[in-house]
Amino acid sequence: MMSCSSTASGSRCQSTPSEPLSAAIAGKVALHPCYSKSGHHRFARMHLPVAPACNLQCNYCNRKFDCSNESRPGVSSSLLTPEQAVAKVRQVATAIPQLSVVGIAGPGDPLANIVRTFTTLEMVREQLPDMKLCLSTNGLMLPDAVDRLVSLGVDHVTVTINTLDPEIAAQIYAWLWLDGERYSGREAGEILIARQLEGVRRLTAQGVLVKINSVLIPGINDFALADVSRELRGAGAFIHNIMLLIARPEHGTVFGLNGQAEPDAEMVARVRESCGEVMPQMTHCQQCRADAIGMLGEDRSQQFTLASVEPTPQPWLPTLFRRAQLHASLVTKGESDDEEACLVAVASTHGELIDCHFGHAARFRIYSLSAAGAVLVNERFTPKYCQGTESCEPQESDARMDAVLDLLADVKAVFCARIGYEPWQKLQSRGIQPCVDDAWQPITSSLLRWWQAAPTKGQNKGVA
Repeated sequence: MMSCSSTASGSRCQSTPSEPLSAAIAGKVALHPCYSKSGHHRFARMHLPVAPACNLQCNYCNRKFDCSNESRPGVSSSLLTPEQAVAKVRQVATAIPQLSVVGIAGPGDPLANIVRTFTTLEMVREQLPDMKLCLSTNGLMLPDAVDRLVSLGVDHVTVTINTLDPEIAAQIYAWLWLDGERYSGREAGEILIARQLEGVRRLTAQGVLVKINSVLIPGINDFALADVSRELRGAGAFIHNIMLLIARPEHGTVFGLNGQAEPDAEMVARVRESCGEVMPQMTHCQQCRADAIGMLGEDRSQQFTLASVEPTPQPWLPTLFRRAQLHASLVTKGESDDEEACLVAVASTHGELIDCHFGHAARFRIYSLSAAGAVLVNERFTPKYCQGTESCEPQESDARMDAVLDLLADVKAVFCARIGYEPWQKLQSRGIQPCVDDAWQPITSSLLRWWQAAPTKGQNKGVA
């Protein structure tokens, strides 16, 4: 079945675990290794350890900021400033062009470090406009951060929700801090659960894909996680990740020191089966460190040190174009390498229809057109060059327009609902075809119709 509801941003539909995803959601999922079981074989992720503080003390967590030999969430070899983090992303993306996602997952909670987290996200978005951004949080401060996350184009958020029962929460969490007050016991559980649910609902209402992480704790929440799946699926969450409790004495956690049992394979299978009846399950999670780099199942963080970062960053666009060609080849299984294939850009509000004015687009979705069909490659974020007649100074507008055109230099065509005469002329002068005939039409069918009719097909531009 498919359930749909109306939101401020339009209609939102949720599929059952067995129903195919919409093209827009499927594209987002395929490019994120933590959301796609097949994607994690093709794309890499990078966690930026910029968030040391936490506002919630979990009995299964012990944060370490100088740890190089433990493979679990909450540990990092070092802490980075936002400036160091962005420099390191440049370094890694050049060395590992399969990198598709940059996320902040600790070592504390990103939203308990609001300035460091958003400064980092804003800098990555500005300097590396093709990078997918994501965030992992306990959800306590999520309701206050949703609008800022959405405005930055954060399309994937993971929320750790271990129970919806305040009494069980009192066994999992020692305390939480909110608005300068410390809470514990059932009261803390009630506050946390209410804010987690509110945050998830606000995210999904704006089209953000939400993954729920739950730590499976034998004897405490093993029989309660099906309720988490059911309730969060109703709130719009996309996938549920049942994580195995790590409770070893050498890690120094409360559960590790008091002998809390870890789940066995039989319990994990039972809980995942129960939860999977109502929400798709993630089964390839590696419970990554807060500074993990590379494909899931590998961690190359020790290969990339701050000492090896170039003091003067190189221009990003040549790297962006090379990455786009590789990503296109990955998602089309090599079909994009054919001489008739090409890349095109689409201005779309939600990724379903060609419905956005060229000058109002905050992001362009890049598609590969080839024998594999119309396949989403990535997204490129850009400041809107048209800010409205009252605030749009010609000189500033021209500079912004040139920046947009530079960002699209490797595409064969741009599809949008409307476009002005000047940008139309400038696109054509750069060998890019403006396309408005399919305004308000579905993206995939429109792109394929154009590609099939093109007299020279793609003639892949392959910008170096």
